[in-house]
Amino acid sequence: MYIPRNKESELLKMLEFFPVVTVTGPRQVGKTTLVKHIQSSIPMPSVYIDLESTADYAMMEEAELYLMEQNDKCVIIDEVQKKLSLFPLLRSLVDKNRKSGRFILLGSASPELIRDSSESLAGRIAFVNLMSFTINELSFDFHLNKHWLFGGFPEIIVNDNPYFIQKWHENFIKTYVERDLPKLGLQTDPIKLERILRIVATLNGQILNYSTIARAVDFSVPTVKRLMDTLEHAYLISTLQPYFVNIGKRLVKSPKVYIRDSGILHHLLNILDFNQLVSNSIVGASWEGYVIEQIRNNLDSSFRLYFYRTQDQSEVDLLIEKGNKIVSCIEIKYSASPKLSKGNVLAMTDLQSQKNFIITPNSEDYQIRHSTRVCSLKTFLEKYLPEL
Repeated sequence: MYIPRNKESELLKMLEFFPVVTVTGPRQVGKTTLVKHIQSSIPMPSVYIDLESTADYAMMEEAELYLMEQNDKCVIIDEVQKKLSLFPLLRSLVDKNRKSGRFILLGSASPELIRDSSESLAGRIAFVNLMSFTINELSFDFHLNKHWLFGGFPEIIVNDNPYFIQKWHENFIKTYVERDLPKLGLQTDPIKLERILRIVATLNGQILNYSTIARAVDFSVPTVKRLMDTLEHAYLISTLQPYFVNIGKRLVKSPKVYIRDSGILHHLLNILDFNQLVSNSIVGASWEGYVIEQIRNNLDSSFRLYFYRTQDQSEVDLLIEKGNKIVSCIEIKYSASPKLSKGNVLAMTDLQSQKNFIITPNSEDYQIRHSTRVCSLKTFLEKYLPEL
């Protein structure tokens, strides 16, 4: 059963303007399924090439000859990072016959993939990033608690067996650490790398301190920074930058760190069911990271996300900016009766935000201050986020 993705319309729109569109994202997230689904909507014939197929890879040994023969088609190349030498050729072919939607490239995100394609195809390429399913993409009666606990990867969404879910997460992490990340140039001890992921999971939602991680795994701080950068490029972790503004206050200047998919987070922490989650001290930070990821994956690239914190304890979990203007401040609380703290009120006053929210798992939608509303995550995504 195909579940429609929010990125469908963005992908089709990019194909109207750019000769090359690249769909990036972690493995097993549904990139191939999405592109095969929209094939019928592409206004020209298309051909699909999978570079993980031995036959297709061999065919692309004579890539120039083959691709010139497909001049009137949209060519879809899956796992394109396996043949980075294609990028200069694609630039040449595009320049000889520049028309929209000539190539769709699919690949697990990597610094090499982004660097090589951007340099070779500058001005000719657009990127669409696909992550795991957000809760508002699941239009059928899908329970929020399951989505938060187990995450949004397609195989998890369609399966209710806890044993399978546990084993899927276990093998996903093992494959990434032992096979995929080394292919992205991350040559390090897989055991230590998985340990870094587990340490980051315990620090989820906290200010990132490279020295703390370096001491725990006996690596240098520069090495840890390099590893963390690769993990972020591979979409396993994310960092949320602090908001800087000249308001005469001492601001926290280091980013927060999160495991991107909540199911991966909970597996790394050995949280296997919802009762274990809500009784664990990580529950507030887990909810915070989950909400931020849901919002992030529903915004386009014109928005920027930050957190705000000063040394005098003024703080807000999430700040949304567009066009150098703050459009919303959001406090994220796992609570049935949420309230703004003094620090929240000070932060919203500092930032002069006119649209403020407290997001909880299942609150009613109501106003508590002149510019602040309480609502559930689903209500925010469906009702208020589109208005920002």
